[in-house]
Amino acid sequence: MARTIPNPLDLTGRHYLVTGAASGIGRAIAIQFAALGASISLVDMNGPQMDESIASMQPGDHARYVFDLEQTEGIDTLVREIVSADGPLHGVIHCAGTQTVMPARDLKPATWRRILAINCEAALALSKNMGRKRVYAGSSGSIVFISSIMALAGGAGSVAYSMSKSALHGMARSLALEFAPGGIRVNCIAPGYVRTPMLDRLQQTWDESQRDAVEALHPLGFGQPEDVAHAAAFLVADTGRWITGTVLVVDGGYLAR
Repeated sequence: MARTIPNPLDLTGRHYLVTGAASGIGRAIAIQFAALGASISLVDMNGPQMDESIASMQPGDHARYVFDLEQTEGIDTLVREIVSADGPLHGVIHCAGTQTVMPARDLKPATWRRILAINCEAALALSKNMGRKRVYAGSSGSIVFISSIMALAGGAGSVAYSMSKSALHGMARSLALEFAPGGIRVNCIAPGYVRTPMLDRLQQTWDESQRDAVEALHPLGFGQPEDVAHAAAFLVADTGRWITGTVLVVDGGYLAR
């Protein structure tokens, strides 16, 4: 009689906090994880769009929380509220992010501090909470930061964004060592250009030839949010149980050039 092999991507019974879950990569991750059986606590500034995300998800014990992640001092309270209402967490996926395309000479401290707060400091505040016994469910722990190829390749006008995403890589390596004894893994995903609202806004600054040139940098073309969601599922599920402190590049070949 053939032995039944468990599905290593099964997330049944697990609870994840997903930031930036109102659209783009965050929404795709919430939808993918729910389809694999997880319960999701969605965090974003846009409540109505999070409602749309939940409407697209497999039914489950999902909840949404309207919160501005720039307000990093409030993240501890946010996590306490989520755990009190929805139960301990098996992981955090930090997708929320912001970007400003601007030459370094024009950057103001308020601009780069906002980018750092949302892209990087919020990730640290969320991770700090995962290290607490009353927050962590105690098994199958996983933290994933959505980084960017701009942390590895750079780009003119992207210095603040690249700085914030590069910081995630160093943070993930250090947290991976610190959290390993508790069974919590920490990794980054570095996507190339993905068809999201952020890319839509960026494309408004390009003409057609510029847009075609940027897509041509990706041998497989621009990505879809689902491409990153599949990678995130691989990392948090048992398929990624021996992976920590690394950066998974999902870029359609951008860095292979």
